[in-house]
Amino acid sequence: MPIRTTTAKLEDGFVKIRADPAQAAIWKAIPGRRWDPFNKQWILPVAQPTLEVLKTISPIQLDEQLAAMIRPKADPKPAVEADIRDDLPLKGVTPFRHQREAFTLAMSRPATAILHEMGCGKTLTTVAVMGRRYLDGQIQRALVVAPLSVVPVWGKEIAQYADFPVTVTPLKGSSAQKAQQLQQTGNNGLSVVVINYESARLIEAELHAWKPDMIVLDESQRIKNPQAAQSKVFHRLGTKARYRMILTGTPIGNSPLDIWSQYRFLAPDIFPSSFYAFRNRYATMGGYEGRQVIAYKHLDELTQKAHSIAHRARKEDALDLPEYTDQTLYCTLEPEARKLYKKLKRDAVAELEKDKLITAPRIITQMLRLSQLTGGFLRADDETLPRQVSKAKINVLKEALEDLLADENRKVVIFARFLPEIEAICTLLGEMIVGYRMITGAVNVTRRSEYVNDFQTDPNVRVFVAQTRTAGLGITLHAADTAIFYSLDYSYVDYQQARDRIHRAGQHRPCTAIHLVAEDTIDETVFDALRKKQNIAESIVDKWKEVFA
Repeated sequence: MPIRTTTAKLEDGFVKIRADPAQAAIWKAIPGRRWDPFNKQWILPVAQPTLEVLKTISPIQLDEQLAAMIRPKADPKPAVEADIRDDLPLKGVTPFRHQREAFTLAMSRPATAILHEMGCGKTLTTVAVMGRRYLDGQIQRALVVAPLSVVPVWGKEIAQYADFPVTVTPLKGSSAQKAQQLQQTGNNGLSVVVINYESARLIEAELHAWKPDMIVLDESQRIKNPQAAQSKVFHRLGTKARYRMILTGTPIGNSPLDIWSQYRFLAPDIFPSSFYAFRNRYATMGGYEGRQVIAYKHLDELTQKAHSIAHRARKEDALDLPEYTDQTLYCTLEPEARKLYKKLKRDAVAELEKDKLITAPRIITQMLRLSQLTGGFLRADDETLPRQVSKAKINVLKEALEDLLADENRKVVIFARFLPEIEAICTLLGEMIVGYRMITGAVNVTRRSEYVNDFQTDPNVRVFVAQTRTAGLGITLHAADTAIFYSLDYSYVDYQQARDRIHRAGQHRPCTAIHLVAEDTIDETVFDALRKKQNIAESIVDKWKEVFA
């Protein structure tokens, strides 16, 4: 007789599942799973993909240990509204309850993990914490470390929302230039320095000398490898800062052991000071020469300790979140690409100023060349095919996909406007060994239907790549909850239609749109217009000089 209610228990360091046979495809999609025919059960690794799937199964019976890991018990004295601090020094925004709860927790201790999924507003919460600590006289200098594509986001969000005196310095250029910029940071209010992980490793001595009072690691899973030189840099820096925060939606990617290095920076007293002692406590070793993890143990204890200084929020649990949230990732054009971009702008202005009648089509023709370049490609007048002139945006895409696809159950849709971009994206996915389907205007209707079905039903097809106008209507892609806009169409209608592909009837998860934007380029102009629900062609004629300024 088929099993109607799935049961799951933690036993011998594995998750053991007895489930309805109709769910077989779900368990087959989890890496490392195996079928035990004698006991008629699935045996799964205790890792993030397994735990995330268990959260979605209904009805399900969990043993006590798994229940504690997946649905941690509430504090015996849950915070009531009066206990949640409301003195967040922010302007122009009303924080959600989960952000105020995280702020309250962070202000109560020197080290805090904000374990919020993408789209839950970790940055805004952290800006409030930095501001309150400054206003309370606790800090003067704060160091924020983030992936390269996120560095500009911090400057923009602090400028927009900080209701306290602050100077933000994103470090740019060579290591020598970054070190010089660090020495020249001002004392006008809170001094916030933002740097990417790789650069921080190269100027570690200068960062020590700068003596930050507070250090924030954004996307802290970047230091999950305890042996990596980059991780050790932050272990050392963390000992010097009075206040520390880590921000990540995926503290555990492929193994529960990923947590040690992040907490070694954050709060060294939570877990054993030696990684090997930590591993011996929470993992069973075996395999060749006893060097392979063959099982995990005491995971309820690990979860309890990690959550003792953490605030966790998932989009589906943060009920006050909008159904669709937006995120922007920035890239900076390489010096040679920037020179080309500036030349194109000068040429565009000269060409337009010669025209007696300036029309929207003429302006857009010039804008298109700028947009093509920010995506990485340009065709000169004497060339037949476009050539790649920049890898800045494709590198940001790779970084974003590595983070998103670390969740084995996540699928992603990527929209791009130009064919050379789509070809480059598909090449990247091939190099990453990621299953994908792609449609452009050249793909016939029958094939499009097949490719959509593959994406919707095949767990091995993780990414759907689409030319924006081709995929903007008539298809459903709600197997994904995340859409990445590699480049943007100038039509608000086309943009909105593309967004709606993942936000359709049958979608039960909150959705996120990620926009890849080349800093200080036409990308920002187009994105700003679309956020204001404007069609570029209808709004550009009277202010065309601003576009090419």
